[in-house]
Amino acid sequence: MKKRNSVFANLAISYITIVLVIVLLLCSIFYIYFSKNYKEELRDRNQLILENTAQTIETAVLQRAQQIYLDISLNKNANVRLFADSSFQNNHSKVIDLQDLLKSEVISNSDVVQAVHLYYPGQNVMLSSLYGLKFNAGQDSRKAYLADWIDGMRSNKQSSLWTPTRLVPQDIYSNLQGGGSDALMTYAHSYPFQASGENSDVIIAVDVKESAISAIIRNMMPSQYDGTFILDGSGNTISDADKGKLGFQGDYDSGMIREEAGSYSSTIDKSSHVVSYQTLPSTGWKIYSVEPSSSFYEKSIFIQKLILGICLLAILIGIVLSGILAKANYSPIKRLTVKIKGLLDHAPEHITNEYGLIDSAFVKLNDKVNSLEETLEANSSVIKHNVVLNLLSNCYTPEEWVEERQFLGFSGEYNRYCCLILDSSEAFARLSSRNMQYAVYRIINQLEAASLPDSRIMAEALPDKKVVIIACANQESGNLLEQISQFVISESKEQFRLDVQISWGCWVQEMTDVHKSYNEAQTLMKYAYFLPETFILKDRKLLDRENSPDEIPQAILAKFKDKLHARQPQELGAAVEQLVSAMREGMYSADHCRFILVNTVFVYSDYLKSVRYKHPEQENLDLYNQYALLHNVRSFQTWLMDSATAVIAYMEKRNSERAVASIEAAKQYIHDHLSEDLSLEAVSTKVFLSPKYLSKLFKEEIGVTYTDYVTSQRMEKAKALLEKNNMTIEQIANTVGYATAAYFIKKFKEMHGCTPGNYSRNIAKQA
Repeated sequence: MKKRNSVFANLAISYITIVLVIVLLLCSIFYIYFSKNYKEELRDRNQLILENTAQTIETAVLQRAQQIYLDISLNKNANVRLFADSSFQNNHSKVIDLQDLLKSEVISNSDVVQAVHLYYPGQNVMLSSLYGLKFNAGQDSRKAYLADWIDGMRSNKQSSLWTPTRLVPQDIYSNLQGGGSDALMTYAHSYPFQASGENSDVIIAVDVKESAISAIIRNMMPSQYDGTFILDGSGNTISDADKGKLGFQGDYDSGMIREEAGSYSSTIDKSSHVVSYQTLPSTGWKIYSVEPSSSFYEKSIFIQKLILGICLLAILIGIVLSGILAKANYSPIKRLTVKIKGLLDHAPEHITNEYGLIDSAFVKLNDKVNSLEETLEANSSVIKHNVVLNLLSNCYTPEEWVEERQFLGFSGEYNRYCCLILDSSEAFARLSSRNMQYAVYRIINQLEAASLPDSRIMAEALPDKKVVIIACANQESGNLLEQISQFVISESKEQFRLDVQISWGCWVQEMTDVHKSYNEAQTLMKYAYFLPETFILKDRKLLDRENSPDEIPQAILAKFKDKLHARQPQELGAAVEQLVSAMREGMYSADHCRFILVNTVFVYSDYLKSVRYKHPEQENLDLYNQYALLHNVRSFQTWLMDSATAVIAYMEKRNSERAVASIEAAKQYIHDHLSEDLSLEAVSTKVFLSPKYLSKLFKEEIGVTYTDYVTSQRMEKAKALLEKNNMTIEQIANTVGYATAAYFIKKFKEMHGCTPGNYSRNIAKQA
């Protein structure tokens, strides 16, 4: 009994010790891991909110200010350089037109913009949407409200600047008290576009409301609004819930101003805070969100307490289970045999002891292992696919690769490796899902089965309808890559009638570096969209384009917009051809060209909205979805021109129909009001047309002048009244709109060759 009790006690102590160690270890790990992860999750979520807020400010406020500059500088109806020429004094109408342009921009963007100014440094003249025309704008007592951007641009080596926020009276030229002030920041840009501030002819300044930025922060970060602010590179406060800090160096630690974006902890006013920050790309400003650590990590603290509670509960349950397990597993051999019997369907009858049962269990275990190896062999293709994808993603260390490379079936080492990408998305788009899968795997099997000396080919399908080909050789060989490419192109065309494109990566020395070749091939494949007739993309100059900072000239984009608004199909086609040629032949990156294409679609979509175009078959014309379905830039060109041509034809037809309707309305009004004033001005007002345009319509649509038509209608009415012979000449003259009978008689004789009296007598004789 003592021996049994001693063994039982040792088992119980052993179990309890194991439980305590495991539970404490796991809970410690969970406590550290989950607490840290949850804190990181809180930081990431907060950073994501801040990033979305920054992006919204960038697009809804800052980029709109820059767009206003572009709209004004590219406007063909107003001369921005008007005051740079001394002859402006004789062009007052142009001054008014230019100010109307500024006012229209302010009205269109009134939620963001307070005012737009044009300042001419050489003449010290300012034309403002808010203040009008001001001479000596930089010298009077109001200069203090303009000096930040005027003086800043005069000494600026760059072409633009953003000023810090400052309080500006609603009318700086008013002497009235209590007018109120607005918190404004100014975006100033030189004109011409490439000129520096000190060499510019004109400075275009846009006063942006700080309240527009505050409203975005309040809407997107309501709980963090009071602790969110924006600083420029010098630490000046651009936006803050505390409006008293705007435009001044804030009471913030200089260590808070950091690069790019992120989150960190800081001590502010002797208490711990969490600071998240994000850079606004176009200005370099940084938006900060400061929260006390106690409120920021409130949920994290709850998680920590919950883990501690679970730890104590697990220890208690573990102690109880330890006693139960110690008693249940007193005999290790008996416990093992019981477990084996539970695993077996039935115990063999010839086995009479536990050791025989254990031996039989090992035999069956061996059979299951063999079955598992067969299953693994059957799934080797799936394993190989995953290994290749992980290799392209650079997921393996050299040590891990030694273990994983066996799944590729390598029988020897190679000295060079190169990655090729087969883009089949456009070709396979015409096939069904089943036929596409068949075509892809047939090409892969033919590639891997190809017999090439001193080399080997591996190919796998990628999730984006592309096929990656890895060429393994003992030395770099352009002929090998050319042979592989021609084989794939010819097989795709002959067997499936598909046109495909292939890009080449660089050669690398280690298999673990094949991701570098893959990334280079992906970069080249970007240009397949712009070079659809090039089946093999191997020109290394395309890599130089990828890193080129050049941008497509704005004049090309402006030409497209102008020809579209002018409804000139031939000139519009030439503008689109010029744009496409620039993308295909110029040193512009693929991402920039894609951006320009999207911007072109945006300009086209904006034009359709401005003319209220209604597609005859589609209620909502989704241009962006149509653009996304295009596979190359030539398809884009054809699609854009076909659509634009149809729109222009529709607009011409709509204008013609409106002209006919307007003529009919004018004729009906003339017929119903012959005794009233039927002057061109009076009738044009009734049909909502200008007198000049109404006169032009009568000449083009009816073939007579407006005056001749009115006279003929009055004379026809007069003839009808004379035939009834129940009214005097004076009454008839008044009825058809003539003030005197003499003038009526004169016009009647000119029209019919006789006087009204003679006409009436002739009618009586015939009767």
